[in-house]
Amino acid sequence: MAKPDCPLCGGTGWKTVERVPEEEKMTRVSWEKPVEGTNAKKRYWAVPCDCTGKDRSARTLDRARIPNRYEHCDFNNFDTDIYDTGADCAAWNRSLEQSKLVAEAFARDYPLGTDTGLLLMGPCGAGKTHLAVAALRQIVLRGHTGLFYDYRELLKEIQGSYNPESQTSELGVLEPVLTADVLLLDDLGAGKPSPWALETVGHILNTRYNERRITLLTTNYLDTDGPTAMPTARSPRLPSGQAVSAAREDSLTDRLGMRIRSRLYEMCRTIELFAPDYRREVRQAGRMRS
Repeated sequence: MAKPDCPLCGGTGWKTVERVPEEEKMTRVSWEKPVEGTNAKKRYWAVPCDCTGKDRSARTLDRARIPNRYEHCDFNNFDTDIYDTGADCAAWNRSLEQSKLVAEAFARDYPLGTDTGLLLMGPCGAGKTHLAVAALRQIVLRGHTGLFYDYRELLKEIQGSYNPESQTSELGVLEPVLTADVLLLDDLGAGKPSPWALETVGHILNTRYNERRITLLTTNYLDTDGPTAMPTARSPRLPSGQAVSAAREDSLTDRLGMRIRSRLYEMCRTIELFAPDYRREVRQAGRMRS
């Protein structure tokens, strides 16, 4: 909240400046003022005043619905060298590093030259949500509108709006989802698919695609017809030493259907995180990361 006696903004929460970063100029209100004593003019931009500080950041993240569980997630605290045991540890760390570089570049460059969102795929606990939230967080703190939704929670909210006693309508739930500059849909494909769920998520994705709005998605389901479980140092092995794979799990196409999966190829750049479940593999060793 702005300070009523602030000398910079006079309590409005906004101040004028002569310069802003190039990537912010498209999102800020600006106007020209004549330079006193000359025929020249200077352009000024309205930016949030310093006195709003932490309160403004907190309100921005609240509006984006970023859960408290993930509000600390940024690129600085995403570790990429956490695995140091196992034959594949170097490959796992390299996968995390490359995924971080792509997500960080996306957030840094948005909205300039950004035509597609990101689809982060990988096993549970690999860090997909952390990277997606870090990107969304950076974007909304620069003044763009953004929204976080868990896939299942969004579907439940829409279903709840059908209740005659509900204080919300389907349009009331969907409008911000469809119009936010950036939507983060977490855990895509979770829960058994139903025709209604597939129709609903298809409508959301198609609308955002047609309106050229950016969507970030995370999913545990991969593009594969084989096993999706990733062998770890603790995986059971045959006498030959070969890891025993789990029974085949659904692919992302199984969960969403071929039509929606095809749309995602157009909407998003795919990032595949190949690393074991961090919560199981590393936290048992006494380290911490969300």
